[in-house]
Amino acid sequence: MNFLAHIYLSFDDEEITLGNFFADHIRGNKYKHFPDKIQKGILLHREIDTFTDSHPIAKKSSKRLHKNYSHYSRVIVDIFYDHFLAKNWSEYSQVPLENYVENFYDLLENNYEILPLGTKRLMPYMIADNWLLNYANLNGIDRVLNGMNRRTKNKSRMNFAIMDLEEHYSDFENEFTAFFKELITFSRQKFISLCED
Repeated sequence: MNFLAHIYLSFDDEEITLGNFFADHIRGNKYKHFPDKIQKGILLHREIDTFTDSHPIAKKSSKRLHKNYSHYSRVIVDIFYDHFLAKNWSEYSQVPLENYVENFYDLLENNYEILPLGTKRLMPYMIADNWLLNYANLNGIDRVLNGMNRRTKNKSRMNFAIMDLEEHYSDFENEFTAFFKELITFSRQKFISLCED
């Protein structure tokens, strides 16, 4: 899953949220110096990714893209799924998305000193362009895909994936809705078990 989903699946625990958000910038077991709950957020992130990568619905979404984007198709699906989460946000949270993401950006800024270097580099772009809020519209997703394509030096061709999203929009949305329901249940159970340890 992509940024917004990982933040949401931290269930409003600030330290879990931090770890869950920046876990991709932590390699192997190089997280032991973080406070206990941030470590648990990193572990939760990894559980979510494993669940997603092996889930038949997420695989079905990815397979639709595989011919054009090869191994990048999973990354694209993560971005598509964040779009549907943002677009349908009111079905998942009583806090308006605009407020929710502002609170998250405040959390990052208040904990800047402990963020990994990769997250510190990413953060100004994310906040300036308000990625999380703009996931809700197709223009925002198009910008994200173009940015990802530039980062792969145009090898991924991810900039064309917006056309796949538009062509198969209802299929992707229905798959997201069914999958995310299961992912919420899975993540909540993992969250509880991690916090009980």
